[in-house]
Amino acid sequence: MLDVIIIGGGVIGCAIARELSRFKLQVLLLEKTDDICNGQSKANTAIIHGGYDAKPGTQKARFNVAGNKMYESVCAELDVPRKWNTSLVVSFSFDDHDKLEELLRQGAVNGVPDLRIIGQDELRAREPNVGRTAAEALLVPTGGIVCPYELTAAFAENAATNGVKFRRNAEVISVAKTEGGWRVACKDAVYRTRAVVNAAGLYSDRINNMVSEDEFHIHPRRGEYYIVDKKYADVFHAAMFQLPTKMGKGILVSPTVDGTVLIGPTAEDIDDKADTRTTAEGLEKALRYGSLTWENIPRKDFITTFSGLRAHSDKDDFILGEPADAPLFFNAGGVESPGLTSSPAIGQYLAESIADKLGAARNEAFDPIRHSIPKFREMTMEERARAIAHNPDYAKVVCRCETVTEAEIREAIRRPVGARTVDGIKRRTRAGMGRCQAGFCTPRTIELLCEELELDPTEITKCGGDSYLVQGDVLPNAEEEGGEQE
Repeated sequence: MLDVIIIGGGVIGCAIARELSRFKLQVLLLEKTDDICNGQSKANTAIIHGGYDAKPGTQKARFNVAGNKMYESVCAELDVPRKWNTSLVVSFSFDDHDKLEELLRQGAVNGVPDLRIIGQDELRAREPNVGRTAAEALLVPTGGIVCPYELTAAFAENAATNGVKFRRNAEVISVAKTEGGWRVACKDAVYRTRAVVNAAGLYSDRINNMVSEDEFHIHPRRGEYYIVDKKYADVFHAAMFQLPTKMGKGILVSPTVDGTVLIGPTAEDIDDKADTRTTAEGLEKALRYGSLTWENIPRKDFITTFSGLRAHSDKDDFILGEPADAPLFFNAGGVESPGLTSSPAIGQYLAESIADKLGAARNEAFDPIRHSIPKFREMTMEERARAIAHNPDYAKVVCRCETVTEAEIREAIRRPVGARTVDGIKRRTRAGMGRCQAGFCTPRTIELLCEELELDPTEITKCGGDSYLVQGDVLPNAEEEGGEQE
């Protein structure tokens, strides 16, 4: 019998896995798709929120502020890029001053340090490209940005190095209480475990409602985004928010740690938990409101668009811990924004709760350090020469837009919980995330996946499931077509 099964391989599930590996426990994480970080965690605004926006007294407020304080040490241990670039919540009318004051007071109650309202002169000195109607702003010094998919991969890799087992393509179809624990069934395997963690994101309601009469329901909320080319990396320093509404934090314009610029998200309640399409209406709204912050957005330099779904629950808060009628079943449900920021604190809280209930001892061999894949694009010429001398695959650039080499792609596949799809490579190395959006590097990426995993090109997918990229022979066989062809 296992000690703990975690259901869900997003940033929350992987953070919990890493924290559980600090204890002497047998832990298995089950992810229903081909890879970790395939849901909410791959499609968000990548912000380390300060914590001013959450209603005081909520789990969101508590874990946002706690998680924010953990980020520097966690990212240092896991070698994950982050930047403390501040956040600004911009009002576009002096009549909204009272709303900024309300956010200031709310943030102070939540324990957010050093918040202050800045006037138009300081706002423009900080951000000279802000829209002409910008009046004043709430300055959030503890705001930052992070790479969400690298953080998720880092949590997973470090957890695996410290003994956690991962199984992908393992959708959970039932959870049931048994004497002494829980029975967790997938389509092709049944597991028995002392404790269960429900970190199933958009489907966390389905898992919870299998075992508890204290039901909750997830209503997916879609957010649509634009990504702008790296040539505009310096257009804004801070993450530029607009005064929030009941539907979210508004349309923001934010730099990323990788140098691109995000515009979005919208907020649309939908019924389908798999509907991640973008729409003309949603993208138009992102541009219309985004233009308040960034006038004359350079539409010719959009790289791509995408959408993500948030797991908004009818509880309107994070749902954490054991239901009264399901001991040793631990929820991490309804985790929407600020879930990414809160992930280190949620992981720590639930892991310590579980270890305490199971009477688990500390794992004295736990190693908190994980090193990232060395990035050729960030090396000096001297560092590049040394890298190539050590591994000649660093001399073979696969993705020209992002300067990603064959060495990086091979390592992304070979690592613990390594890449198995083209998108898995993309999220771990940025191959395919640049200006041409994988137009040139996809064929070689497929070849490398085939070589490393001993697969045929027809078995390689973009993002798992039926997203196959190659069908049949790419070129017709000359002999079958009637002999040699000129």
